[in-house]
This record gives sequence, structure tokens and C-alpha cells, in this order.
Amino acid sequence: MAPRYGCQSGRAKDPTVDPGTGESVGGYTGRSAVDRRSVRRDIPALPFCQTSLKARKPLPIAYPKALKTLGDHLRKRRLDKKLLQKEVGHLLGVDKCTINNWETNRATPALFHIPRIIKFIGYIPWEIQEGDIKTRRQLWGISQESLAKQIGVDPGTVARWETGKRKPGKVFLKMLGEFFMVVF
Repeated sequence: MAPRYGCQSGRAKDPTVDPGTGESVGGYTGRSAVDRRSVRRDIPALPFCQTSLKARKPLPIAYPKALKTLGDHLRKRRLDKKLLQKEVGHLLGVDKCTINNWETNRATPALFHIPRIIKFIGYIPWEIQEGDIKTRRQLWGISQESLAKQIGVDPGTVARWETGKRKPGKVFLKMLGEFFMVVF
């Protein structure tokens, strides 16, 4: 009688063993998977299997594509150092939500945070032109009022110097240079 395959009473039968004789059917040796692996252990790999592909790991999705704002520079540096927003917030003395708002450009850092951010980033993220009072003032993290008080002028005068509506005289240029430790 030929072996019969199929189900009886809802249970599957093993098609590899003849139920009548108990012998293997269809070339099945009856070895377990562990035994089959040990048999193939001595077979050498094909020559083309020795190649390995090497590529740089893609940047995270959150990595900024273009560095346009201070928040973009902050996120790039944080991801390069593999830090969490919470850890950067602790370093800068702010909450993790504040770091998130800066990185997503929902908010800009207050003036007094800028020097610490630049220290964390490790570079000045924008170009400083000669005589650029506003940029230098922001790097120092001081307001127009504070700068005006330091050099003895009205805050409106500092604002006009920064917008280019007026230029500081020689005496004030010297005072600005001494304050910022540069030559104007």
C-alpha cells in the first residue's frame, strides 16, 4: 500500500515517515537541524561571499541639513556629541523644552544665553564684520542698554550704530574697541 498523506482527526501527520513501516520517505534522513548544520561546517564559502560592504552610517533624521540658525548649530553639535536635550539643557542652565524650542526654531535664545551656547558649540556660528557692533555685543551677551551704560551714551545711539543709520565717532570707536578688546 502506498503511503497516504493528509490529516486524520484534525492532526497533521509527518509526511517524511511512512506510518506503516516507520521508514523515511522522500530522501529525508531524519537528522535534526543541529546535525545538518554540523555536516555543512567543513564546506568552504564561495569566493564572492568574502566581500563586505562598507559605508558611512546615515545621519539621523533630526540632523540639520543646512546650518542657518543658532538652533541648527546647537542641534548639530548636540547630535555630534551624542547628547540628549536634557543633558545639554543641564550644561546651559535651561530646561530640555527650551533646548527643543531653540533647535526647532520656535524660539531664539535670550542674549545672556548666547555666550554659553557659543562655548558649547565651540565656534562662532556667524561671520563677524569689522565694526559690527551688534554681533560683538551679542557674543558678549549684553543688551544695548548695558553697552550704552558702559560707554556713556544713550541706548538709542547704540541702536542707530547697529542699524547703520549713524556711525560712532573716533572717541566712541576707541571706547568700543577697548570694551570688546578689538580695534574698530
